[in-house]
Amino acid sequence: MLTVLMYLILPMPLIFFLGSNSSSMMSNDGDAWVNFTKFLTGASIVGSIAIPSILKHAGVIGWGALTMELSSFVVFGVAILWLIQMNSEDEYSSTF
Repeated sequence: MLTVLMYLILPMPLIFFLGSNSSSMMSNDGDAWVNFTKFLTGASIVGSIAIPSILKHAGVIGWGALTMELSSFVVFGVAILWLIQMNSEDEYSSTF
């Protein structure tokens, strides 16, 4: 259940602080809110990997649960990257 909670928290900074301006997420410049959003997103990503790893190290979960968690993280990450790529292609194709 902690994994589900992390996946629900992961996109929240992007939704609340950036809105639909996803291009500012990839740039180096930005105001304090963009930097804060990047920090919260990074902390959520690290937490979604660290929590199952810590639970495995403590012996609370087994190798199967850790593997399933990390594979779901990879699927979730690929889906987000694919969505960002598809949105950026739509912006370029509408200018022609």
